[in-house]
Amino acid sequence: MILSRALLRTPIGDMLALDSGEGLCALEFTGPKKRLTRLEARLGQWFSPHEIADRETPTIAGTRAWLDAYFAGATADITPLSLDMRGTAFEQRVWAALRAIAPGETTSYGAIAKALGSAEASRAVGAANGANPIAIIVPCHRVIGSSGSLTGYGGGLDRKIWLLDHERRWRSEPQPSLF
Repeated sequence: MILSRALLRTPIGDMLALDSGEGLCALEFTGPKKRLTRLEARLGQWFSPHEIADRETPTIAGTRAWLDAYFAGATADITPLSLDMRGTAFEQRVWAALRAIAPGETTSYGAIAKALGSAEASRAVGAANGANPIAIIVPCHRVIGSSGSLTGYGGGLDRKIWLLDHERRWRSEPQPSLF
């Protein structure tokens, strides 16, 4: 399998995009380094064997357009992307729940666990959230602590704060939010 790779520039740092040919399979910030190490392990587990080629594809071009619209605040102009997210069945369920969180909204790990019918699984939800290979598009940054505290984010807490602040303008009034 050949994965296509491109570096995408955003207002909050460069991101590495990978296209499996079936869809976007990764979108990670280029730092902190531990995220890229974790990504390499996930690629070895779910896309093995593979080679990586630096090249533009329609999926990468679509991802660039999606990010441009997102950062411009043009949510109506965001076109859905084909995603190739591989993971355990539980991770898949958590990632689907993440995609249901609208821009400007937040939720907690416990709320997601409860919605998935596993109220005691908030730590497992946190682990699946942390394993999310597609930042921003699968909005793991919208998950915060049940007390409203900002918990970790693979791209760095400063980026999480920036993303949540950026999305506040999309929040409809009144809409439940923990942050």
